[in-house]
Amino acid sequence: MDERWEFIDDFLQAQAERGLRRFLRPLSCSGGGARVAYQGRLLLNLASNDYLGLKNDPRLAEAAWETARTWGIGSGASRLVSGTTELHERVEQKLARFHCTESALTFSSGYAAGVGVIQALAGRGDRIYLDRHCHACLYDGARVSGARLKRFRHNDHSHLESLLAEHGAQPGKALVVTDTVFSMDGETAPLKEIARICRKHGALLLADEAHAVGVLGPCGRGLAAELGLGEDDVLIMGTLSKAFGVAGAYIAGSEKVRDYLVNTCRSFIYSTAPPPALLAAVEKSLEIVETADGQRKRLLEMADRLRAFLAKRGIDTLQSATQIVPAVVGGVKRAVDLSESLLQQAIFAPAVRPPTVPGGTSRVRFSLTAALSDEDFDFLLDGVGKALETC
Repeated sequence: MDERWEFIDDFLQAQAERGLRRFLRPLSCSGGGARVAYQGRLLLNLASNDYLGLKNDPRLAEAAWETARTWGIGSGASRLVSGTTELHERVEQKLARFHCTESALTFSSGYAAGVGVIQALAGRGDRIYLDRHCHACLYDGARVSGARLKRFRHNDHSHLESLLAEHGAQPGKALVVTDTVFSMDGETAPLKEIARICRKHGALLLADEAHAVGVLGPCGRGLAAELGLGEDDVLIMGTLSKAFGVAGAYIAGSEKVRDYLVNTCRSFIYSTAPPPALLAAVEKSLEIVETADGQRKRLLEMADRLRAFLAKRGIDTLQSATQIVPAVVGGVKRAVDLSESLLQQAIFAPAVRPPTVPGGTSRVRFSLTAALSDEDFDFLLDGVGKALETC
């Protein structure tokens, strides 16, 4: 490379010196369950969002294979050209019934949904209010929209209300955006209070249920359903790549919102449609998720036990109340050392460092899955205990 590219070397060197350079770790398929193969070793995987253990479910693979034989592998076009099939419409209707909303609309990824929907709902002259810990796709959507961006303190609905009251007389729409389960903390949002505040101040509310759907609420419908909130209270964004074990995302809300997004949402309009085979797997997964109360109960019980185990050893797990359990150790080096020590115990749980989390809060994040057997969970506790003794 000539000198025009030297900035890359400078950046990578600086990241390495700060302990923040990242690398890809190619994993091998273990054939199912909660284990993956890495560099010839079989590891217990605590870094997956496969919360209900469905990504290796043969029923999903069979549904996808049978549909691929009929429809092919790709979708061939965007939804507004020739990429919409009867299967897309059917799955969206089932997603809407799942969330007790009038309609739903699927997207190619959670990132595409987050960026595109926010950009469609708010623009120049409008205001967007985001929790400081919102996912990056939500912040990117807000920045691309051209709306004025306001951040409220994490899970502080009183601060949100003060901001809405302060700017309430200004022209334009107000859109409030929050995760319902925060991916790095495992905390839930005070969604009922946020919804009340939004109604009071005439603000729209978009809730990202990515890490809640499939796990929380009746039949796994998410935190909004658990709190009794409907489509008049909140527009739901969900993912298909976590508890559902497939890929993609969706919006669930009124028929008017769906029609509006079909006509305005750039990440929907200009993206190739999700493949029919993927939608077939989603359809089958929906059937399984709705009846997975036993798996949900056990998953959250394991999370409670892990939090108690870490607390006895002086490890901060923040306000985690879900299947995501952070072990906050503070410094970058200690988090990396803890992750490496766990790797020696055959446990795959990468360190999470800035800028993903604030400085001074580096951690190992344990992302639990119902695919863990009782023996797997005992193995995890034993390995974590040994790793903490050395770090």
